[in-house]
Amino acid sequence: MKEAHRATPDFHRHQAPAPHDWRTWLVLGGRGSGKTYAGAYWLNDLARTEGLNLALVGSALHDVREVMVEGPSGLIALADPENTPRWEASRKRLVWPNETVAYAFSAEDPDGLRGPQFHAAWADEVCAWRRPERVLSNLRLGLRLGDDPRLLVTTTPRPTAVLRKLMAEPGVWLDRGPTSENADNLSPGFLAHLSDLYGGTSLAAQELEGLVVETDGALFTAADLAGARGNRPAVLERIVVAVDPPITTHGDACGIVVVGRAGRNAYVLADRSRRGLSPNGWAKAVVEAAGMYGAHSIVAESNQGGEMVRTILSQAGCETHIRLVHASTGKRSRAEPVAALYEQGRVVHCAAFPQLEEEMMALGAEVAGASPDRADALVWAITDLLIDARPGPRIRCL
Repeated sequence: MKEAHRATPDFHRHQAPAPHDWRTWLVLGGRGSGKTYAGAYWLNDLARTEGLNLALVGSALHDVREVMVEGPSGLIALADPENTPRWEASRKRLVWPNETVAYAFSAEDPDGLRGPQFHAAWADEVCAWRRPERVLSNLRLGLRLGDDPRLLVTTTPRPTAVLRKLMAEPGVWLDRGPTSENADNLSPGFLAHLSDLYGGTSLAAQELEGLVVETDGALFTAADLAGARGNRPAVLERIVVAVDPPITTHGDACGIVVVGRAGRNAYVLADRSRRGLSPNGWAKAVVEAAGMYGAHSIVAESNQGGEMVRTILSQAGCETHIRLVHASTGKRSRAEPVAALYEQGRVVHCAAFPQLEEEMMALGAEVAGASPDRADALVWAITDLLIDARPGPRIRCL
């Protein structure tokens, strides 16, 4: 099923569907970031096709009607004047003039999704659902009409297992939207007031920035990461590209993180991690990052491939010195000294790295989901620059 795109107003970057194939579109956003607008616009666009069966799933039927259907950024408000739907309360459905129908479901009743079938679905605020995994599984089993059934999930994130699992699934296109992107459409002073109250806290990271924050036992906190943001120094003594290679082409991402050192501090310059590449593909991405940032060396974990990792990089044209490292301890043990450096304020993030920071806030906690490939690469880089780089003996000439 193809979207019949119409002339659009200016979208924020997280509100426009990705321009290539996806099965699930996941929009993580802060409060007031425009998630509902994204969902209503996309579904109205689909409803320009006649005779579709669509699903609307919210925390409760009240939320479906008041937010997704009749809200100020809901489906009725954003509909084409010539194709405006009507709400049929008795049948809990929204009907467009061209006989496309969207049925409303409550996440409180997962079994209500057994039986119906759909061309597409919009699920809102999944992280607020009590049984999200069961609801999503029933919903997905009903997405079996048409050539290309799709699911849109819009939610303010929480550190739940089902969200981390969803983020790691193949075929998921992830977009993010901080509240600040939509500030022009919010009450004056709203964002500044909340930033004054909660800035630098886990609540601000989750509710305003749309990040999946730390859970119990996590080594890195939102407060530490908020305090780590700063500028790149004019001169860096040494730059490394750290690599956490994937096991398979279609599995985990290849963690590729660029970090530099100046004095006693480390500066995170880039997160160039990539998913779904062949060994030659991720090796070329590493070589490109090393050339772009003038890296002095590449630090690559060799647990999965041993010397083969060096061979793959060399075949991709790598001329930078390669240092292979082997993980002899668990991820938490390796990350603890790096977390201490963050607490001391000795690591600076020179740009916004939301996916990397989310993985960091999950590192060390017992959570399900994707392998923390970005975070692992970061740990290897900072370990190489600040922990393993102990000064050797010096000779003074008198």
